[in-house]
Amino acid sequence: MWENATVYFLMTDRFNNGDKRNDFKHPINPAPFRGFMGGDIKGITSKIEEGYFQKLGVNAIWMTPLVENIYSSVDEGTGTSYGFHGYWTKDWSTIDKRLGNNKDISKMVKSAHKRGIRVIMDVVINHTGPVTPKDTKWPDDWVRTEPNCTYKDYKTTTECTLVKNLPDIRTESLTEVNLPQHLIDKWKTEGRLEKEVAELDEFFKRTNYPRRPYFYIVKWLTDLIREFGIDGFRVDTAKHVEEEVWTILYDESIVAYNDWKKLNPTELPEFKDFYMVGEVYNYNASNGRIFNFGDKKVDYFSHGFDALINFEFKEDANNGYADLFTKYDALLNGPLKGKTLLNYLSSHDDGNPFDKSRKKSYESAIKLLLTQGGAQIYYGDESERSLNIKAEGDASLRSFMNWDEQKNPEKASILAHWQK
Repeated sequence: MWENATVYFLMTDRFNNGDKRNDFKHPINPAPFRGFMGGDIKGITSKIEEGYFQKLGVNAIWMTPLVENIYSSVDEGTGTSYGFHGYWTKDWSTIDKRLGNNKDISKMVKSAHKRGIRVIMDVVINHTGPVTPKDTKWPDDWVRTEPNCTYKDYKTTTECTLVKNLPDIRTESLTEVNLPQHLIDKWKTEGRLEKEVAELDEFFKRTNYPRRPYFYIVKWLTDLIREFGIDGFRVDTAKHVEEEVWTILYDESIVAYNDWKKLNPTELPEFKDFYMVGEVYNYNASNGRIFNFGDKKVDYFSHGFDALINFEFKEDANNGYADLFTKYDALLNGPLKGKTLLNYLSSHDDGNPFDKSRKKSYESAIKLLLTQGGAQIYYGDESERSLNIKAEGDASLRSFMNWDEQKNPEKASILAHWQK
């Protein structure tokens, strides 16, 4: 299934508002499309139960991170911004209440599994959320705040911060660390300190891993699998983290998935292996299994990844059908045999998609969904949701899902084409 999956990628906060009681009131008004808009886990479940994804032929849903993000705003140079997107982690061990809770996730996953749909969770190990007056910086033995990445070689891509005020987890560090005091205080206030500490002690005792920063995060992320039955991870900023980290994440994910399957033997009609797809930014399928940093070449497929997101496909889509299909047949039966790709035409952070003006929706569907390998539909591709709204930077790609427009006969026809 994973070799040829049709994956629907949605931004949780921008897809569907299923529970207005968890809508977030911003302390400071955000810049356009840079605050929370109300989408949540219950909203995803609602569309699963309506049969929306089944009608579209989707067999896996990938959603932006659900773990707790920072609560205050930051100014990114594009205006006041909040962590609606999920990539600014505050606490990996709990779910963001603006998106829902544990019961909501459990119901969502069960609803998907009942319909033969797998659930992929977006995960981040590279960085925490930005520092704000209300969101404490993690200790210096956990994170670095400089230098910024310059991408000249392997080290200036991995041991650095992506942007200013986005603390980078010291994933290369060999030093064992204690729990941050701010996290201890938070858990104590929430009444779960003893439980969390006991679980960490058990994890480190079972695995015999050292208490380095990323091992803690691996534990917290794989808890999502063990508790809810998450079927796969989409790994954010994969090339900014030492590849050995992903091997550990994958190995522990398999353990957690097997634990969940033992307790839920009838939930899925047919079990498949856990799936891990990486965002190795600017990875091109033409390079086969290799990503070249200049001074070092890395085969991420040998470090737990079943697939990588293919940044080349949006350019290949300008070619004719025969050339397109022939190329990917050769790649997937040649250098990538035994692995797969996740092709896309638009996404949440690619300002140059294949069809930004939405003039080639019929062609996009045919090329994306019929080319060999996995296909990533970005929410609204199937109904021409605008990728050019009035907002700065990547926010222009992140409008709320255009459900009302699907009632328009023209949009309904396009949706029917994607479904077919």
